[in-house]
Amino acid sequence: MRVSVIGGGAITDEQTARAEAVGRELAARGHTVVCGGRGGTMEAVCRGAKTEGGTTIGILPGDRPGDANEYVDVPIATGLGHARNALVPLNGDAVIALTGGVGTLTEIGFAGIYDRPVVGLETHDVSEIGIDLVTVDSPEAAVDAVEAALEGEP
Repeated sequence: MRVSVIGGGAITDEQTARAEAVGRELAARGHTVVCGGRGGTMEAVCRGAKTEGGTTIGILPGDRPGDANEYVDVPIATGLGHARNALVPLNGDAVIALTGGVGTLTEIGFAGIYDRPVVGLETHDVSEIGIDLVTVDSPEAAVDAVEAALEGEP
């Protein structure tokens, strides 16, 4: 399956390690990573996926595929700026949300609009706005949760 991984563009070393671990876990289980294609969480999750031989897709805000981080296999230039945030969760079967700011929050919102399962690992609390976000405490649990949410779906 394709799993959209969302999170901040500027992250700490601890957050980098967590995102890399999510990427490794997804790739090790044969899943494709979808992300925003730039730096921070996006680069770290792609780097992690590539260490396990995974495939990565970056949905970029600008109009140049070359702006993708070096770990993106399939860069998709949109020219949409922040509006591309709608496309990141749309192109995943499920979403793993990591630490981030308002951009990450918009992607969580779009995941809710598109009825994508959302798993949070150190991310926003959105329980008050009606998004069913499952909270977990490890990269392995995040991938377990997205797989469980989609089990039995075509």
